[in-house]
Amino acid sequence: MTLTASMPAALSAEWEPVGAYSLRASLNPLQCGPRDPTVVFADGAVWLAFRNDDGAATLRLTQRGSLRSSVVHATAWGPGAAPAVECVPRLIGLFDDWDAFDSPEYQERLPELARKGRYLQPGLRLPATGRMLDAVVRVILEQKVTGLEAKRAWRYLVTRFGDPAPAARGAPRQLRLPPTPEQWRRVPSWEWHRAGVDSKRSAAALRAAGVASGLERLAALDAAGVHAGLCSIPGIGVWTAAEVLQRTHGCPDSISVGDFHLAAFVGAALTGRRTDDAGMLELLEPWAGQRQRVVRMLYASGFRKQAFGPRLSPEDHRRR
Repeated sequence: MTLTASMPAALSAEWEPVGAYSLRASLNPLQCGPRDPTVVFADGAVWLAFRNDDGAATLRLTQRGSLRSSVVHATAWGPGAAPAVECVPRLIGLFDDWDAFDSPEYQERLPELARKGRYLQPGLRLPATGRMLDAVVRVILEQKVTGLEAKRAWRYLVTRFGDPAPAARGAPRQLRLPPTPEQWRRVPSWEWHRAGVDSKRSAAALRAAGVASGLERLAALDAAGVHAGLCSIPGIGVWTAAEVLQRTHGCPDSISVGDFHLAAFVGAALTGRRTDDAGMLELLEPWAGQRQRVVRMLYASGFRKQAFGPRLSPEDHRRR
């Protein structure tokens, strides 16, 4: 990696991924809906705004070349530009090793749908942000509500209480930094209500913000340590911990036990019949250590379970 000054207060670097790589597919899980103000896909680039120990940073990522021979270019602005560039390989999944998963011996052991998913998305890597509080609050907002409700709440709260991202050439106007722990703690109760966030989720988010320094230290631990640390916080359970690990550590084995749809999806994909969490874990046991990769490939295959009954509708708590 070579750092070069590309403009005042900006740093740039380039990496050549080994093997097939897709920047868009790899970073897509980090975006909380298409209107997420912290992660914006625009004009062939991925824009991210976040903070690190040195301060705020705006990061622009682009990929040039083909799927199997490409260059990822990063440019960062702001006081946190240097650490932002240094974290890029981990952030975009370049350290995520799929060699064992992609070996012929392992592929033979996989279900047909997982092999199909890998064929359709050979460039997918698991990203790792290393930023605990941002992920924890976002996932808390996703607890026991529809994706539409969670995305709206995240967008509303970040837009209203986060700061503008450091100025950068060509940056989308909507790009903003997630709130700091202090900013989260200052969100009034009525603003949580306007965001459609009930008292249980807002209380859990505030508790997380109150122990933010401890949360950030979890970034250096392994998956078991992170899981234990997160579950020690009231309002954070196994589902939330698993979802956070997928984003912060790119954990290849993290399974979202307690998810409203996942167990039924995995059961339908692997056996043609829905199952519960215990049944899902039993079905995935042959691929322990790689279960998250298997689940991602099942989704990538395009398989969708049969829907029964009405869809869960968003509830509007704001006028209650």
